[in-house]
Amino acid sequence: MNLQKIYTSLLTTDLAAAEAWYTKLLGRGPDHRPMDTLVQWELFDQGGLMLSSSDEIAGKGVMFLYVDDLASERIRLQGLGISPGDDIPGDYSTLAQLHDPDGNLITLATPPSRPFPPA
Repeated sequence: MNLQKIYTSLLTTDLAAAEAWYTKLLGRGPDHRPMDTLVQWELFDQGGLMLSSSDEIAGKGVMFLYVDDLASERIRLQGLGISPGDDIPGDYSTLAQLHDPDGNLITLATPPSRPFPPA
């Protein structure tokens, strides 16, 4: 398999409301609107986020976002009315979790403090 790109795909009951919420979370609007039931953000060269109101495309999901500065992101998001939970210390990262309007779990994480062990 020669993977070129990967998207996290999350289901929403109200695409317009979800687009507005994720625009706040990500700090910018989507890059593409390939169909009436789908919006896409290109987050980096090999990956992105898709929101869909079509249950044929997506299901309830979980998304991890590594951020450089969790404290700054918390302040920015709280200013937009999005409140991540308390910091959760982990073995490799500090995490903060929140749910989007459809109940999808979003986890913000600091970059890993050390390499993950090999599989």
